[in-house]
Amino acid sequence: MRFLCLLLLLSFVLHAEEASPVKVLETKVISQMSQFYHGWPTLARCADGRLVVVYSGGREFHVCPYGRMEMITSKDEGKTWTLPRVLVDSAIDDRDSGIVETSKGTLLATMFNSFAYQIHMNAPERLLNATFGKDTPAMLRRWHTMDDVTTQEQKQAETGHWMLRSTDGGLNWSPRYRVPGYSPHGPVNLLDGRLFYATSNGKKAMAHVSEDGGLTWQAISEMPVRAGELHAVQAADGAIIVQVRDKISTAEGTQQNTSQIISTDGGKTWSEKVKVADGFPPHLTRLRDGTLLMTYTWRKEPFGIRGRFSKDHGRTWSAELVLTDDAADWDLGYPSSVELTDGSLLSVWYETPKGTHKAVLRQAHWTLNR
Repeated sequence: MRFLCLLLLLSFVLHAEEASPVKVLETKVISQMSQFYHGWPTLARCADGRLVVVYSGGREFHVCPYGRMEMITSKDEGKTWTLPRVLVDSAIDDRDSGIVETSKGTLLATMFNSFAYQIHMNAPERLLNATFGKDTPAMLRRWHTMDDVTTQEQKQAETGHWMLRSTDGGLNWSPRYRVPGYSPHGPVNLLDGRLFYATSNGKKAMAHVSEDGGLTWQAISEMPVRAGELHAVQAADGAIIVQVRDKISTAEGTQQNTSQIISTDGGKTWSEKVKVADGFPPHLTRLRDGTLLMTYTWRKEPFGIRGRFSKDHGRTWSAELVLTDDAADWDLGYPSSVELTDGSLLSVWYETPKGTHKAVLRQAHWTLNR
Protein backbone atom coordinates (compact mmCIF):
# COMPACT_ATOMS: atom_id res chain seq x y z
CA MET A 1 0.00 0.00 0.00
CA ARG A 2 2.81 2.40 0.92
CA PHE A 3 4.59 1.58 -2.36
CA LEU A 4 1.39 2.28 -4.32
CA CYS A 5 0.98 5.63 -2.61
CA LEU A 6 4.55 6.58 -3.51
CA LEU A 7 3.92 5.65 -7.15
CA LEU A 8 0.77 7.76 -7.23
CA LEU A 9 2.63 10.71 -5.67
CA LEU A 10 5.48 10.39 -8.18
CA SER A 11 2.98 10.22 -11.05
CA PHE A 12 1.26 13.37 -9.78
CA VAL A 13 4.57 15.28 -9.51
CA LEU A 14 5.69 14.23 -13.01
CA HIS A 15 2.31 15.18 -14.45
CA ALA A 16 2.44 18.59 -12.72
CA GLU A 17 5.90 19.24 -14.14
CA GLU A 18 4.76 18.25 -17.64
CA ALA A 19 1.69 20.47 -17.35
CA SER A 20 3.62 23.54 -16.21
CA PRO A 21 4.34 25.91 -19.13
CA VAL A 22 7.42 27.32 -17.38
CA LYS A 23 10.73 25.65 -16.63
CA VAL A 24 13.27 27.87 -14.90
CA LEU A 25 16.72 26.63 -15.87
CA GLU A 26 18.76 29.03 -13.72
CA THR A 27 18.57 32.21 -11.71
CA LYS A 28 21.60 34.24 -10.68
CA VAL A 29 22.83 37.69 -9.69
CA ILE A 30 24.56 39.46 -12.58
CA SER A 31 25.56 42.77 -10.99
CA GLN A 32 29.11 42.86 -9.67
CA MET A 33 29.35 46.06 -7.60
CA SER A 34 27.87 44.91 -4.30
CA GLN A 35 28.64 48.21 -2.57
CA PHE A 36 25.90 49.90 -4.64
CA TYR A 37 22.13 49.69 -5.00
CA HIS A 38 21.01 48.71 -8.55
CA GLY A 39 17.54 49.52 -9.84
CA TRP A 40 15.04 49.50 -12.72
CA PRO A 41 16.90 47.67 -15.50
CA THR A 42 15.95 47.05 -19.12
CA LEU A 43 17.30 44.16 -21.17
CA ALA A 44 17.58 44.24 -24.98
CA ARG A 45 18.91 41.76 -27.53
CA CYS A 46 20.83 43.23 -30.47
CA ALA A 47 20.77 41.91 -34.02
CA ASP A 48 24.34 40.61 -33.62
CA GLY A 49 23.29 38.51 -30.61
CA ARG A 50 24.74 40.72 -27.89
CA LEU A 51 22.65 41.41 -24.82
CA VAL A 52 22.59 44.89 -23.29
CA VAL A 53 21.24 45.94 -19.90
CA VAL A 54 20.90 49.55 -18.79
CA TYR A 55 19.89 50.46 -15.24
CA SER A 56 20.31 53.00 -12.44
CA GLY A 57 23.54 52.27 -10.60
CA GLY A 58 26.01 53.86 -8.18
CA ARG A 59 23.21 54.27 -5.65
CA GLU A 60 22.94 54.10 -1.87
CA PHE A 61 19.21 53.48 -1.68
CA HIS A 62 15.90 53.20 -3.57
CA VAL A 63 15.77 57.00 -3.57
CA CYS A 64 19.04 58.92 -3.22
CA PRO A 65 21.08 61.69 -4.91
CA TYR A 66 23.66 59.41 -6.55
CA GLY A 67 21.76 57.51 -9.24
CA ARG A 68 23.42 57.27 -12.66
CA MET A 69 22.71 55.38 -15.88
CA GLU A 70 24.99 52.39 -16.32
CA MET A 71 25.29 49.67 -18.96
CA ILE A 72 26.51 46.08 -18.92
CA THR A 73 26.74 43.72 -21.90
CA SER A 74 26.94 39.98 -22.58
CA LYS A 75 28.34 38.24 -25.67
CA ASP A 76 27.32 34.73 -24.54
CA GLU A 77 23.56 35.13 -24.01
CA GLY A 78 23.75 35.99 -20.34
CA LYS A 79 26.29 33.45 -19.13
CA THR A 80 28.74 36.26 -18.29
CA TRP A 81 28.42 40.03 -18.09
CA THR A 82 30.87 42.92 -18.31
CA LEU A 83 31.58 45.34 -15.51
CA PRO A 84 29.39 48.47 -15.72
CA ARG A 85 30.06 51.48 -17.86
CA VAL A 86 28.57 54.86 -16.87
CA LEU A 87 26.53 56.47 -19.66
CA VAL A 88 24.95 59.40 -17.78
CA ASP A 89 25.70 60.89 -14.38
CA SER A 90 23.78 64.14 -13.92
CA ALA A 91 23.79 66.39 -10.87
CA ILE A 92 20.60 64.74 -9.55
CA ASP A 93 19.14 61.22 -9.39
CA ASP A 94 19.16 59.42 -12.77
CA ARG A 95 16.54 56.64 -12.76
CA ASP A 96 14.60 53.99 -14.71
CA SER A 97 16.73 53.25 -17.76
CA GLY A 98 15.25 51.83 -20.97
CA ILE A 99 16.93 50.61 -24.14
CA VAL A 100 16.03 49.43 -27.64
CA GLU A 101 17.95 48.68 -30.82
CA THR A 102 16.20 50.19 -33.84
CA SER A 103 15.67 48.39 -37.13
CA LYS A 104 18.73 50.24 -38.49
CA GLY A 105 20.97 49.19 -35.59
CA THR A 106 20.94 52.38 -33.52
CA LEU A 107 20.80 51.94 -29.76
CA LEU A 108 18.45 54.31 -27.92
CA ALA A 109 18.75 54.60 -24.14
CA THR A 110 16.20 56.48 -22.05
CA MET A 111 15.90 57.70 -18.47
CA PHE A 112 14.40 60.38 -16.28
CA ASN A 113 15.96 62.28 -13.41
CA SER A 114 14.57 63.74 -10.22
CA PHE A 115 15.44 65.36 -6.90
CA ALA A 116 12.64 63.58 -5.03
CA TYR A 117 15.31 62.27 -2.65
CA GLN A 118 14.97 65.61 -0.83
CA ILE A 119 11.68 64.38 0.65
CA HIS A 120 13.57 61.68 2.56
CA MET A 121 16.65 63.79 3.16
CA ASN A 122 14.61 66.51 4.84
CA ALA A 123 12.42 64.09 6.82
CA PRO A 124 14.55 61.03 7.67
CA GLU A 125 11.95 59.80 10.13
CA ARG A 126 9.73 58.87 7.15
CA LEU A 127 11.94 55.99 6.02
CA LEU A 128 15.68 56.47 6.41
CA ASN A 129 15.94 56.10 10.17
CA ALA A 130 14.22 52.73 10.11
CA THR A 131 16.49 51.51 7.28
CA PHE A 132 19.89 52.88 8.26
CA GLY A 133 19.60 53.30 12.03
CA LYS A 134 22.72 54.79 13.62
CA ASP A 135 24.34 55.27 10.21
CA THR A 136 21.65 57.74 9.11
CA PRO A 137 23.39 60.97 10.31
CA ALA A 138 26.62 60.20 8.42
CA MET A 139 24.66 59.25 5.32
CA LEU A 140 22.62 62.45 5.49
CA ARG A 141 25.78 64.53 5.67
CA ARG A 142 26.92 62.91 2.42
CA TRP A 143 23.54 63.51 0.82
CA HIS A 144 23.54 67.19 1.82
CA THR A 145 27.07 67.61 0.49
CA MET A 146 25.97 66.19 -2.86
CA ASP A 147 22.74 68.16 -2.90
CA ASP A 148 24.50 71.44 -2.14
CA VAL A 149 26.46 71.26 -5.40
CA THR A 150 23.46 72.71 -7.25
CA THR A 151 20.76 75.26 -6.46
CA GLN A 152 17.06 74.41 -6.44
CA GLU A 153 16.68 76.36 -9.67
CA GLN A 154 19.45 74.33 -11.29
CA LYS A 155 17.87 71.09 -10.11
CA GLN A 156 14.53 72.12 -11.54
CA ALA A 157 16.12 72.97 -14.88
CA GLU A 158 17.97 69.65 -14.90
CA THR A 159 14.87 67.52 -14.26
CA GLY A 160 13.26 65.82 -17.23
CA HIS A 161 12.93 62.88 -19.60
CA TRP A 162 16.00 62.04 -21.66
CA MET A 163 17.32 59.93 -24.52
CA LEU A 164 20.80 59.26 -25.90
CA ARG A 165 21.88 57.42 -29.05
CA SER A 166 24.67 55.16 -30.20
CA THR A 167 25.20 54.34 -33.88
CA ASP A 168 28.26 52.10 -33.30
CA GLY A 169 26.83 49.39 -31.06
CA GLY A 170 27.25 51.23 -27.77
CA LEU A 171 30.90 52.24 -28.10
CA ASN A 172 30.12 55.96 -28.35
CA TRP A 173 27.00 57.80 -27.23
CA SER A 174 25.47 61.14 -28.16
CA PRO A 175 24.81 63.83 -25.57
CA ARG A 176 21.44 63.25 -23.93
CA TYR A 177 18.50 65.17 -25.35
CA ARG A 178 14.99 65.77 -24.08
CA VAL A 179 12.05 63.64 -25.17
CA PRO A 180 8.35 64.33 -24.50
CA GLY A 181 7.77 61.72 -21.82
CA TYR A 182 8.92 58.69 -19.92
CA SER A 183 8.51 54.92 -19.90
CA PRO A 184 10.56 52.59 -17.66
CA HIS A 185 11.63 50.41 -20.59
CA GLY A 186 11.74 52.95 -23.42
CA PRO A 187 10.33 52.94 -26.96
CA VAL A 188 9.68 49.92 -29.20
CA ASN A 189 10.06 49.08 -32.88
CA LEU A 190 7.09 48.99 -35.22
CA LEU A 191 6.85 46.53 -38.08
CA ASP A 192 7.24 49.32 -40.67
CA GLY A 193 10.59 50.49 -39.23
CA ARG A 194 9.26 53.43 -37.24
CA LEU A 195 9.45 53.69 -33.45
CA PHE A 196 6.54 53.88 -31.04
CA TYR A 197 6.79 55.42 -27.59
CA ALA A 198 4.02 55.14 -24.99
CA THR A 199 4.95 57.86 -22.49
CA SER A 200 3.82 59.63 -19.39
CA ASN A 201 4.69 63.21 -18.54
CA GLY A 202 3.07 62.92 -15.13
CA LYS A 203 -0.22 64.39 -16.38
CA LYS A 204 -1.13 62.57 -19.60
CA ALA A 205 -0.39 59.24 -21.24
CA MET A 206 0.62 60.01 -24.81
CA ALA A 207 1.40 57.93 -27.89
CA HIS A 208 4.35 59.14 -29.98
CA VAL A 209 6.03 57.90 -33.14
CA SER A 210 9.45 58.63 -34.64
CA GLU A 211 10.33 58.31 -38.32
CA ASP A 212 14.00 59.34 -37.92
CA GLY A 213 15.32 56.75 -35.50
CA GLY A 214 14.36 58.56 -32.31
CA LEU A 215 15.78 61.99 -33.11
CA THR A 216 12.34 63.60 -33.09
CA TRP A 217 8.95 62.47 -31.83
CA GLN A 218 5.43 63.30 -32.96
CA ALA A 219 2.42 62.95 -30.68
CA ILE A 220 -0.38 61.00 -32.38
CA SER A 221 -2.92 60.52 -29.59
CA GLU A 222 -3.69 60.82 -25.92
CA MET A 223 -4.25 57.35 -24.51
CA PRO A 224 -7.22 56.58 -22.20
CA VAL A 225 -5.12 55.24 -19.33
CA ARG A 226 -3.45 56.56 -16.21
CA ALA A 227 -0.28 58.61 -16.77
CA GLY A 228 1.79 55.92 -15.11
CA GLU A 229 4.51 53.45 -16.05
CA LEU A 230 3.74 52.25 -19.59
CA HIS A 231 5.14 49.82 -22.11
CA ALA A 232 4.07 48.77 -25.60
CA VAL A 233 4.53 46.13 -28.27
CA GLN A 234 3.21 45.68 -31.80
CA ALA A 235 1.62 42.31 -32.38
CA ALA A 236 2.21 40.27 -35.53
CA ASP A 237 -1.22 41.30 -36.86
CA GLY A 238 -0.29 44.99 -36.57
CA ALA A 239 -2.21 45.83 -33.40
CA ILE A 240 -0.37 48.00 -30.88
CA ILE A 241 -0.72 46.82 -27.30
CA VAL A 242 -0.08 49.30 -24.47
CA GLN A 243 -0.04 48.28 -20.82
CA VAL A 244 0.23 50.51 -17.75
CA ARG A 245 0.78 50.25 -14.02
CA ASP A 246 -2.70 51.23 -12.92
CA LYS A 247 -4.27 52.32 -9.65
CA ILE A 248 -7.83 51.58 -8.61
CA SER A 249 -9.61 52.92 -5.53
CA THR A 250 -11.63 50.32 -3.64
CA ALA A 251 -13.36 50.09 -0.28
CA GLU A 252 -10.16 48.48 1.04
CA GLY A 253 -8.00 51.33 -0.27
CA THR A 254 -5.89 51.91 -3.37
CA GLN A 255 -4.88 48.80 -5.29
CA GLN A 256 -2.40 48.53 -8.14
CA ASN A 257 -2.44 46.27 -11.17
CA THR A 258 -1.69 46.23 -14.91
CA SER A 259 -4.29 47.47 -17.37
CA GLN A 260 -4.24 47.35 -21.17
CA ILE A 261 -5.52 49.16 -24.25
CA ILE A 262 -5.25 48.15 -27.93
CA SER A 263 -5.06 50.19 -31.14
CA THR A 264 -5.75 48.69 -34.56
CA ASP A 265 -5.10 51.89 -36.50
CA GLY A 266 -1.48 52.62 -35.63
CA GLY A 267 -2.12 54.35 -32.32
CA LYS A 268 -4.68 56.93 -33.46
CA THR A 269 -7.59 55.47 -31.49
CA TRP A 270 -7.74 53.04 -28.59
CA SER A 271 -9.97 50.40 -27.06
CA GLU A 272 -11.42 50.73 -23.59
CA LYS A 273 -9.06 49.89 -20.73
CA VAL A 274 -9.17 46.36 -19.30
CA LYS A 275 -7.31 44.81 -16.38
CA VAL A 276 -4.92 42.00 -17.42
CA ALA A 277 -2.84 41.24 -14.29
CA ASP A 278 -2.58 41.99 -10.60
CA GLY A 279 1.20 42.53 -10.81
CA PHE A 280 2.98 45.65 -12.12
CA PRO A 281 4.67 47.35 -13.94
CA PRO A 282 4.62 45.47 -17.27
CA HIS A 283 7.18 44.73 -19.97
CA LEU A 284 6.02 43.41 -23.34
CA THR A 285 7.87 41.55 -26.10
CA ARG A 286 6.90 39.69 -29.27
CA LEU A 287 8.53 36.28 -29.70
CA ARG A 288 9.60 34.90 -33.05
CA ASP A 289 6.46 32.78 -33.48
CA GLY A 290 4.22 35.80 -32.80
CA THR A 291 3.46 34.94 -29.18
CA LEU A 292 3.32 38.01 -26.94
CA LEU A 293 4.96 37.80 -23.52
CA MET A 294 4.38 40.13 -20.59
CA THR A 295 6.48 39.99 -17.43
CA TYR A 296 5.86 41.96 -14.26
CA THR A 297 6.58 42.27 -10.55
CA TRP A 298 4.65 40.53 -7.76
CA ARG A 299 4.92 42.76 -4.69
CA LYS A 300 2.81 40.61 -2.41
CA GLU A 301 4.00 37.52 -0.57
CA PRO A 302 5.52 35.39 -1.96
CA PHE A 303 7.45 38.23 -3.62
CA GLY A 304 8.85 37.55 -7.06
CA ILE A 305 8.52 37.81 -10.83
CA ARG A 306 5.54 36.61 -12.86
CA GLY A 307 4.20 36.75 -16.39
CA ARG A 308 1.57 35.76 -18.93
CA PHE A 309 1.55 35.03 -22.66
CA SER A 310 -0.91 35.64 -25.47
CA LYS A 311 -1.46 33.58 -28.61
CA ASP A 312 -4.12 35.91 -30.08
CA HIS A 313 -2.16 39.16 -30.41
CA GLY A 314 -2.95 40.45 -26.93
CA ARG A 315 -6.72 40.01 -26.94
CA THR A 316 -6.54 37.40 -24.17
CA TRP A 317 -3.76 36.26 -21.85
CA SER A 318 -2.77 32.94 -20.33
CA ALA A 319 -2.95 31.95 -16.71
CA GLU A 320 -0.22 33.50 -14.58
CA LEU A 321 3.33 32.17 -14.90
CA VAL A 322 5.57 32.17 -11.81
CA LEU A 323 9.25 32.70 -12.59
CA THR A 324 10.43 33.33 -9.02
CA ASP A 325 8.75 33.51 -5.61
CA ASP A 326 11.75 33.72 -3.29
CA ALA A 327 12.44 37.45 -2.98
CA ALA A 328 13.04 38.89 0.49
CA ASP A 329 10.59 41.81 0.33
CA TRP A 330 8.64 44.18 -1.90
CA ASP A 331 11.69 46.14 -3.18
CA LEU A 332 12.19 44.31 -6.45
CA GLY A 333 10.96 44.12 -9.99
CA TYR A 334 10.75 45.93 -13.33
CA PRO A 335 11.58 42.73 -15.24
CA SER A 336 12.21 42.77 -18.99
CA SER A 337 12.62 39.74 -21.20
CA VAL A 338 14.17 38.64 -24.51
CA GLU A 339 14.15 35.48 -26.60
CA LEU A 340 17.52 33.79 -27.03
CA THR A 341 18.89 31.98 -30.09
CA ASP A 342 17.55 28.58 -29.04
CA GLY A 343 14.07 29.91 -28.24
CA SER A 344 14.59 29.99 -24.48
CA LEU A 345 13.97 33.22 -22.59
CA LEU A 346 16.02 35.51 -20.39
CA SER A 347 14.51 37.96 -17.91
CA VAL A 348 16.39 40.58 -15.88
CA TRP A 349 15.10 42.59 -12.91
CA TYR A 350 16.34 44.21 -9.70
CA GLU A 351 15.92 42.64 -6.27
CA THR A 352 16.90 43.45 -2.69
CA PRO A 353 18.42 40.37 -1.00
CA LYS A 354 17.67 39.41 2.56
CA GLY A 355 19.73 41.26 5.15
CA THR A 356 20.69 44.27 3.03
CA HIS A 357 19.11 47.36 1.49
CA LYS A 358 21.45 47.28 -1.54
CA ALA A 359 19.57 45.82 -4.46
CA VAL A 360 21.22 43.63 -7.10
CA LEU A 361 20.43 42.77 -10.71
CA ARG A 362 19.12 39.23 -11.04
CA GLN A 363 18.26 37.16 -14.10
CA ALA A 364 16.28 34.02 -14.89
CA HIS A 365 16.97 31.73 -17.84
CA TRP A 366 13.77 29.83 -18.59
CA THR A 367 11.66 28.10 -21.17
CA LEU A 368 7.98 28.53 -22.03
CA ASN A 369 5.85 25.70 -23.37
CA ARG A 370 3.34 27.62 -25.42
